[in-house]
Amino acid sequence: MRTDVRPIEGYDVVGDVHGHHDVLVRLLARMDYVERDGVWRHPTRKAVFLGDLIDRGAHQVETVRLVQRMIAAGEAQMVVGNHEFNAVAYATEWPDRPGSYARPHDEKNLKQHRRFLEETDFGSPLHGELIEWFCTIPLWLELELNGRRLRVVHACWNDGEMDVLREALGEGFTLTESAVLATSTRGSREYQALELVLKGPEIDMGGRVYLDKGRHERRKARLRWWNPQARTLRDAALVPWNVTAPDGGAFAPLPDDPIDMKHTYTSDVPVVVGHYWERPPAKLWSPKVACVDYSVAARGALGAYRWSGERDLSIDNVVMVPTSDAEATDEPGEAGGPDTD
Repeated sequence: MRTDVRPIEGYDVVGDVHGHHDVLVRLLARMDYVERDGVWRHPTRKAVFLGDLIDRGAHQVETVRLVQRMIAAGEAQMVVGNHEFNAVAYATEWPDRPGSYARPHDEKNLKQHRRFLEETDFGSPLHGELIEWFCTIPLWLELELNGRRLRVVHACWNDGEMDVLREALGEGFTLTESAVLATSTRGSREYQALELVLKGPEIDMGGRVYLDKGRHERRKARLRWWNPQARTLRDAALVPWNVTAPDGGAFAPLPDDPIDMKHTYTSDVPVVVGHYWERPPAKLWSPKVACVDYSVAARGALGAYRWSGERDLSIDNVVMVPTSDAEATDEPGEAGGPDTD
């Protein structure tokens, strides 16, 4: 039983690590965490991880172990990212179809998940242990400090979609086999809710198409759900920074076509998310919403938001450490842009 009851002065919400253990260590040290007895600790603060610990980087298991030790010691919390969900679905068989999995073992999914599978060996005791641990992690958190709240979720806070997921998830908003199967059934209400919470809402671009980082055609763009003032397609759509038109040329700016804005966030409670592959320098999406995924795998940075109970988020509280060329792991031509899988 832990007897550590020291006062907490704030939470440090860390963006998508993607197996970049050494960059994470530098970020923790930058925020004055110190490794003691194998656990990174801060005298007055706790870390909160936004998920996507895995895939892409060169140190998959080492990254997960660092976070596991912090959580077990009460020094950190975490929410599930779409990559942890994908890993669990990749390991979950359909009950009526032995050998067929909730996330298909096709070439595209194998490529995305390759680094984690190489280190853990699919079906091994280590692989099974980590999949089981991912199922102990909640999909979202609401933290409190001095009577004020902070919301933490991988991609989008949406109360209506979370209500749908609450009916499917296990205790503490965690993944169970039945929840994974329900949320992996395309077209189901649970599938749609999970897509929105772990990947964010999308908006149709009116027939326009761009090629994403993997050279896949995309006819929808991420929706700026944090901007309730958006009234046009150009204002509402978040197009990745390095996409191209199908012919390889520049993707033209979207028009100012009027839209019916949906899935907007209007609460006064601030939210911190990851997932969206932003690029340095630091920025805020709004006084209430910040993204701290700064493309660590793509020669970007690993970021964190240091929340100390403020009602409005401040750019001064964003901290990041750059990724060196030696640490970057996405292949040229694939880096950047929101994670769509």
